[in-house]
Amino acid sequence: MESSRVGRRARTPRRRPLLHGALATVVVLGTAAGGTAYVKARAHSGVRAVSSAATPSPSASIAARAGGEASVDPVAEPTVDHDALLAGAMKAVTVEDGAAVSVAVLDLTSDASAAYETGGFDTASIVKVDILAALLLQAQDAGRELTAAEKSYATSMIENSDNTAASALWRTIGKAGGLDTANERLGLTDTAGGDGMYWGLTQTTAADQLTLLRQVFGEDSELSADSRVYLTGLMEQVAVDQRWGVSAAGDGSAWALKNGWLPRTATGLWDINSIGRVTVAGHGYLVAVLSDGNSTKAKGVSLVEAAARAAVSVFTGEAASGSPAPATSAVSS
Repeated sequence: MESSRVGRRARTPRRRPLLHGALATVVVLGTAAGGTAYVKARAHSGVRAVSSAATPSPSASIAARAGGEASVDPVAEPTVDHDALLAGAMKAVTVEDGAAVSVAVLDLTSDASAAYETGGFDTASIVKVDILAALLLQAQDAGRELTAAEKSYATSMIENSDNTAASALWRTIGKAGGLDTANERLGLTDTAGGDGMYWGLTQTTAADQLTLLRQVFGEDSELSADSRVYLTGLMEQVAVDQRWGVSAAGDGSAWALKNGWLPRTATGLWDINSIGRVTVAGHGYLVAVLSDGNSTKAKGVSLVEAAARAAVSVFTGEAASGSPAPATSAVSS
């Protein structure tokens, strides 16, 4: 909470006869649930009054001087370093030699967030959420609905991670230029569209993907309510063999996600990413996990899921743990 001083500076009081000497009035404006108390003292030539809500501390009483006004800074709540907590939780996550992982998480209840590592990663197919967000934004600007063909492509692209559909909509939005223009409005500052038709090699960060998720699932968004409902609905219906990744951090009651997996031709190593919203005991969390350098897809999925659990554990207090990755049949997306 940002500290602030309460009350205006008192003007220099006029001289008065001793009989009317100023008496100090102390008013306790309130005590917040977390223990933050705002105290104001001011000069007043009347009856001394103290709020019945609380009794002023001795220091506050001393600060209240006749003929002047004083303020006492609030007693701040203890600051929680969520990034440090996440770094601690990630110590329990096994990362292969040569692999890298980055994760960002937002608690939708408190709006507190945490991040671990900051480098850039290939998006692989998680960029499909961004492509559809750009398309919806362009349609909004034009005052039109998506065409039947666009809706068909969008469904295949998100629910089935269909690459042909993604390529069609990539062309529709104007490829990298269209994506980058949309991202400027969406608030993604470290994301750059892939060259030519290589949309899967778009570069991004976990923090930027968290920003994108805020746009999709939050009300303070460039996307209209209808656009958000449409995109969220598709992310809630991904194919059964793709229901892995950040969903492992939830309790299974509600989730919406998009995964990306891509073997790099030059190295044979895997990019494995997952973004979405999960729910634990009625509380929602947005989670973005990016990784590369994984020796196999299964190990990458296991890493992403363990990192997602570690991220959510920062706010639930539950210990992160790793579990075997589910088998999937798709090779790349």
